[in-house]
Amino acid sequence: MVAGRNSVVEALRSAVPAATLYVASRIDADDRVREAIKLAGERGIPMLETPRGELDRLTDGAVHQGLAMQVPPYAYAHPNDLIDPEAPGIPLIVALDGITDPRNLGAIVRSVAAFGGHGVVVPARRSVGMTASAWKTSAGAAARIPVAQATNLTRALEDYRKAGFFVVGLDMEGDVDLPDLDLAREPLVVVVGSEGKGLSRLVRETCDQIVSIPMSSAVESLNAGLAAGVTLYEIARRRR
Repeated sequence: MVAGRNSVVEALRSAVPAATLYVASRIDADDRVREAIKLAGERGIPMLETPRGELDRLTDGAVHQGLAMQVPPYAYAHPNDLIDPEAPGIPLIVALDGITDPRNLGAIVRSVAAFGGHGVVVPARRSVGMTASAWKTSAGAAARIPVAQATNLTRALEDYRKAGFFVVGLDMEGDVDLPDLDLAREPLVVVVGSEGKGLSRLVRETCDQIVSIPMSSAVESLNAGLAAGVTLYEIARRRR
């Protein structure tokens, strides 16, 4: 289920397969609601006027803003699908290691879209997936940025290295500070670990370099979404 006005409109604009559009009874319609209804009508997607209580239940309590859309299960890409020689710009992929909060995934997908990245990789097990909450937090960017699922993240990172990528991991105790990252202009996979545990041992050993974000001593760490956003911004700035 995709919930929220921006997420629903972006999904409809991108022709994401959909089964039903749910519109809250007596909704305060704005341009996004009107566009969603128009696009759904053009595509022949059934529309149901639904009580807000029922929308709350259908979206598992997400902030749906009176608009939600039922979609098939997310179709994950294969990690190799993110290697596209025809894609514009220098290749840039973000891999998640141990991230379990869907809001972090959504925020990272949004940052990847904002700063010219080409995709996100998540492990198939013990990891967050593309839930309605992740879609919501991405503000629709998940309709444009592919998310791949890796059966074995370490092996996927090794395959990227064989394809000419450098793999850099984010960690508080890095080999180099982010502003000094000389690899910024190379094809990159940026690996983001969980806020609590950081990078797993095997993933860390697979990285070509470990990068840290300089911060005030009063702040111990950033959450995964913020850390990824700061890193992607700096890489994009260095590539200009």
